[in-house]
Amino acid sequence: MIKKIFLPTIFLVLTYGFWVSPDFKVITAGVAIFLFGMLALEQGFNAFAGGALERTLRKSTNKMWKSLTFGFTAATVMQSSSLVSVITISFLSAGLIGLVEGMGIIFGANVGSTTGAWLIAGFGLKVKISAYAMPMLVFGVIFIFQKSKFLKGFGYILAGLGFLFLGIHYMKEGFEGFEAFQNQISLTDYALEGFAGVLVFTLIGILATIVMQSSHATLVLVITALSVHQVTYGNALALVIGANVGTTITAVLGSLTSNTDGKRLALSDVLFKVTAGIVFMLAMNPVIGLVDMVSTTIGIAEDDYTLKLAVFHTIFNVTGVIIMVPLTGKLVSFLVRVMPTKAPQVEKARYLSSASAEIPAAAIEAVRKETVRLYDLSVDTIIRGLSLNRSVLAADSKIDDIINNSSNIILQQNIDDIYVRRIKSIYADIVEFISQSQSSMGAPGHLDRLLLLREVGRDLVETIKGIKHLQKNLNIYTLSANSDIRQEYNNMRIQICRVLQELEVIRAGEDESATILSLDQLKVEINEKDIIKTGRLDRLIREHRISAPMAISLMNDSAYYQDICRNLIHMGGILFISSDKSDEAAENSVALDEAEIKEVVDEYVEEATK
Repeated sequence: MIKKIFLPTIFLVLTYGFWVSPDFKVITAGVAIFLFGMLALEQGFNAFAGGALERTLRKSTNKMWKSLTFGFTAATVMQSSSLVSVITISFLSAGLIGLVEGMGIIFGANVGSTTGAWLIAGFGLKVKISAYAMPMLVFGVIFIFQKSKFLKGFGYILAGLGFLFLGIHYMKEGFEGFEAFQNQISLTDYALEGFAGVLVFTLIGILATIVMQSSHATLVLVITALSVHQVTYGNALALVIGANVGTTITAVLGSLTSNTDGKRLALSDVLFKVTAGIVFMLAMNPVIGLVDMVSTTIGIAEDDYTLKLAVFHTIFNVTGVIIMVPLTGKLVSFLVRVMPTKAPQVEKARYLSSASAEIPAAAIEAVRKETVRLYDLSVDTIIRGLSLNRSVLAADSKIDDIINNSSNIILQQNIDDIYVRRIKSIYADIVEFISQSQSSMGAPGHLDRLLLLREVGRDLVETIKGIKHLQKNLNIYTLSANSDIRQEYNNMRIQICRVLQELEVIRAGEDESATILSLDQLKVEINEKDIIKTGRLDRLIREHRISAPMAISLMNDSAYYQDICRNLIHMGGILFISSDKSDEAAENSVALDEAEIKEVVDEYVEEATK
């Protein structure tokens, strides 16, 4: 409803402004060009997503000072703290960084955004930057039409900077043209002094930033207006406070589809800006005195209000960091308390979010983490379905002795219920997320990896279904007085656990050789112990050691058990073995194919039946 009213109102206001003043058209065109430049910049930096930006993020945020430095550098380069905030939320949602690291990046990005005010006040208003904008646009468009992803991304960045410069130029020209309009109406006539002026113009700054979705655009507008005396210095400072508070809307909107940690991070950004805003609104006069002192110290002229505004903007954000960084621990505790992670009756994805779906590396890592979580939940279900405890999978565990000596059935779970509440729901989230992410996967290798991870989920789902079919007879025959049927079902339990134990070794990465070759060995073992191929089932029937109903159960359950093992082995080969292309090629070169496995098994069967 609000959107339906808001858009027509904006159109009406703009139309009236165009009719009243030609210079208003120049100013709004400048704002539009500036915002278009911001979109082009974002497009350019997204073209590099999945590469250096993500790798640097992972390595550069393990300490608070590193997080602050990274956020400062990223915002300085991108000239958008909002874009850095959205990217940070996506990585936090994907589990690549923690909440504290994310807060450090956002705090640093707020300080980094001050460089834009210095560039505009110190360079953009004193040089005819449209002369620089034109070559940037020309070369940028040429690069955009290239096939190389790198050149195309560089072209968008170059064109974006060109549009930013051009937008600043037109806004400046428009405000200077307002001199004729000033003969009739002076905007400074609406200036307000005292706390009322601070409050009103702070609210105007918040509203302008929400409308334009860019504090940078608001700052440019304020600085250019101040340079031609269309707004008083005091009111301009209040507008800057509003611009800083208003920019939190981008992070808030970006967190709506993220997980709980993403929402916590967005709230921390709001608290950061609002706290600093309140402090500066209440202490405006002492702050102005501090700005004057700093400006005099660094050689800024007393009447150079645009540079003084840049000083104010820097002091605002640096003070916010000084206030918030020592309180980070308490802030995290507060955020966890007010936004607790709910334990849903139906398990939902923890690492998947729409924010992560837009960035290839974040999307892949989010799906991998969620799939590993799905694996852990599945293993718990499998082990309980086999009437065992997970301790049986310990590296030093003697699986044969534990299972052959076990003589009780652990309280059984309803596997159908567990499948629906824990397995199916998460797998559905993974499938939906991968479908959403496909359009943002630039390189073919990224999409291939996502589709392989989807196969892992399918293998786990099929494994749980196999355990469900196996469970009924397994519970009957592992307690049977018939030692032969009991041993056959124990053998199935042993082999499934051996596969899971080997996967845990591979997952831990402690044994470099335990990769493709160890999985091949498991495939051979499963085929070698096939109760039908080896003729063992026929012997048991022929020697009257098992009944016909037992034989039928064994035939059916043997198929389920082998499918379970094969699905787990296939799954482990994707999830726990390196996805690096060179490693994968080397591992696959020594892996046995199906024909080679069959040849080994046939030799074994031939020897066993002699």
